[in-house]
This record gives sequence, C-alpha cells and structure tokens, in this order.
Amino acid sequence: MPDLVDLEIIMLSRVPIIVIETFEEPRALDLIKRAGMKLQKPVFSWSVTEGVQRIDLAHGVPEHLTTEPDAALVHIKQTGRAGVYILCDFHPFLCDAPKNVRLLKEIAMGHDEHHHTLILLSHALDIPPEIQRYCARMDLSLPNDEQLMHLVKEEASVWSSQNRGAKVKTDNQTLSKLVSNLRGLTYSDARRLARGAIFDDGAITASDLPELNRAKFELLGMEGVLSFEYDTSSFADVGGLNGLKEWLSKRRDYFLNPRAGVDSPKGVLLLGVQGGGKSLAAKAVAGMWGVPLLRLDFSALYNKYIGETEKNLRESLAMADTLAPCVLWLDEIEKALSVDASDNGTSKRLLGALLTWMAERRQPVFLVATSNDISRMPPELVRKGRLDEIFFVDLPSEVVRRDIFSIHLRKRFQNPEGLDLDSLARASDGFSGAEIEQAVVSGLYRCQAEAVELDTQHLLQEIASTQPLSIVMAERLAELRTWAAGRTVAAD
Repeated sequence: MPDLVDLEIIMLSRVPIIVIETFEEPRALDLIKRAGMKLQKPVFSWSVTEGVQRIDLAHGVPEHLTTEPDAALVHIKQTGRAGVYILCDFHPFLCDAPKNVRLLKEIAMGHDEHHHTLILLSHALDIPPEIQRYCARMDLSLPNDEQLMHLVKEEASVWSSQNRGAKVKTDNQTLSKLVSNLRGLTYSDARRLARGAIFDDGAITASDLPELNRAKFELLGMEGVLSFEYDTSSFADVGGLNGLKEWLSKRRDYFLNPRAGVDSPKGVLLLGVQGGGKSLAAKAVAGMWGVPLLRLDFSALYNKYIGETEKNLRESLAMADTLAPCVLWLDEIEKALSVDASDNGTSKRLLGALLTWMAERRQPVFLVATSNDISRMPPELVRKGRLDEIFFVDLPSEVVRRDIFSIHLRKRFQNPEGLDLDSLARASDGFSGAEIEQAVVSGLYRCQAEAVELDTQHLLQEIASTQPLSIVMAERLAELRTWAAGRTVAAD
C-alpha cells in the first residue's frame, strides 16, 4: 500500500510531528497501527472522551485516563517509552492555547532523546507557526478507477445477496460513468454513494448520475462559492448559436475520452449583448456533453481578510478538478478580474491564480466564461492559448427569433403553430432572446387577466410596447460589434 510506505518513510525520517487531515479517521488509525507494528513502536491514541490508550493490541488498554489536552501532553512528554501518539481532533486545542503549543514544541524538540512521534489527526488543522518547522503533512490517497470499480461491485454483491441472488441491472457505459463520477471521493464516501445508487432500485442507470453528482458536491462542501447547477439545458432549448453547437459537437469525444497526441478542449469565452443567451448556452454545454455544471460565484469569493479571496478561488478550482469531467461556468468574468486600483491588488492576484491553474491543470475541466464588456477583460486571459476560442453572441436573426418564439411558447404549453411566427419574428427586430421570452410571459399574463386565449395580436402589442436594449444602448452595442469583427468567431 502506497500510504503505508509513505507513512513509514516519514516516521523513519524522524519527523517529530505528522499532520494528517482526513474525514476517514478509522482508516487513518488502522494505517498508523500497521506502521507502528512494522517499526516495532507501540501506538497510543488520545481523544477528549477516552484519554490516552494503547490501540495496537487486541483490546484497547488505558494508559492515562486524563481527557484534558495539556495533561495528556505532559504525560507524553514525561514518559520515557518511545511510541507513536495520535492526537484525535486536537484542532480546537491549538487555537489561543499557548501552553498546548509550547508542550507540543517541547515534545518535538526532545524527539532525538525520547523518539516520540506525534500524529495530529483531524478533518482540518491550522498548525501554529511555532511548530510548523517540526511538522510534515501526509494526505491519504484516494481510490483509483480500478479500486472504485471493485468497490461498486462489492456493493452490488451485497445487494444481490440480500435479494435472493438477483443481479443489479446496468450497462458498461453507465457503470463506467458512475465510476468516473466517484473520483475524488474517499473510500467511505464513494462506498456510501455507490450503495445509495444501487440499493434504491437494484439498478445503476443514467438517472442516478445527476443525484450522485449532487451528493458528491455536498460532501465536498463548497456551497456558497460554487453552485451545482441542476438545470443543464439541452441545445434544443437554445435558439440559434449553430456555429457554437457545431464547434462543441466536434470536441465532445475528445473531452470525454482524451487521446494521446490530441489536446483536450480547454474552454471558450462567450462575448455578447445582455440577454443574448450566453448563460443558457453555458448550461447547454454541460447538458450536451452529459457532465456536471459548476457555477463560480465571484461575489462570494471576496473576503475582507487578505489572502482569503485567493484561497477561496484556489479551493473552488480544486473542487472543479475533483468533480472532473465537468464544465466550470464563470459568469460575467470581467466584474471579478478587471484591474481595480481600489481593491489592494486582489483582482491581480485572482487573475494570477486563475491563469496558473489554467496552465497547469491536468483534469478535464472545460471553462465557459461569459462577458458583456470585453474592454474590462485583462489581455492575459483573452489571448490565444488561454482558451480555445472567443465566440461573439450577437442579437438573433429573423430565422432564429422565430425559433426562440417557438421554444418559449412550447415551454409554456402554448401551440406555436396557431400563431403567425413570421410576423412576430419581423416585429421583434433588435430583440434579444431574453426580451422575446419576456414578451411571451407578459402576453400570457395579459391573456389570463382578460380570460382569453393567447394570439398573435397580444404578442405584437407586447413587442410594440417594449424598447429593446439594442435601442436603449445602441452606442455600446455598436462598439461591441466593431471590436468583435475580425477578432471573434460568430456563435450563430
């Protein structure tokens, strides 16, 4: 086992304090006991409920009954017997506890004499600077695809034995997707989610995958900064954007099944007018490729403490790596990364962290960044090579407007064949997709108030009473189109 070898190497290197952050305490304890036995060192654990006891024997043997952390450290410091001492959930006793920190440091400084090895074991540990130089961190490995497949088959066998030998129903493609979606989880969490998918109905189907991804996202705990988008629309719900659709369809297999010698797709920037369908297209990419969609909320990243904002971004990007393959949607990216002299350099540091991750990432995470104002975008991000392509999402043409009317009418259980879509498309010249949708919504409200059926005239009246953004902000739209010409690829 690689973990056991790594732990033995650290212990043989005579590191006084080993830090292990994990939610799998039973697994970590078993690993430490095995390492202690191989190195012929007794293993003890301390917790606030059990005190100090020896755990490498058949039955736990009480060593020192104190549950007070400082008394336990004094006991470890004074005992002359070399051993491995595990301090479980010691993190609350490190903050604002100078006596405990000093005792830890004195035990570490006496390592050459007493050969004690302290192991701090908890879900999260902030090590005080006084003892950082005496510490080495170790991360427990996560299961690979082969181990995950074995784990899933074990759970399937358990279900079969409890159901008179019945076989779990699935197919190879869905089973492979389930395993890939379990990547990044610990053994215990992966087993729990696999069991939930199987024991629900004795089958592993495509319908289990979205719920599994939602549960996985919640386990990894980044709500607030990252959101898991459940409504990943299909491109059937997006009018136009045929150029973008064709570009994505050509790259789908290369993203889901990377091949040697072919670069995996990195991402795209969708530039265009507000309400043009950029956000809907971002959702549709994930739906088209059948992968989870994560939305990064830049406003939730910002923290008043120096360094915390960048830390939030790094943790969010690490989360995306864990959930790969996935689509990471950066909405209105210019609002977070535009250079602002009043933010003490936070925007520059965020940009630096994002660019570093983009250059070094190895996991299949496809970026979809959306922007309404290219002038505020940092040039380092929009240059070729950072992303695969920049698509310009312009106002829909007459043919596309006709499709958009049809989509939104059907979505609201209206029959578009009973309306004059050609007249509606001509009348809505200069309307964005969002403005067309609102015309349909307003028309339905008016018809409900008047207790009549929706017809073409109702929608024409709503269109006539609306001033689209293309008129209200005609100058800015003209500037955006001028910049995009020759610099971007038409999404339609």
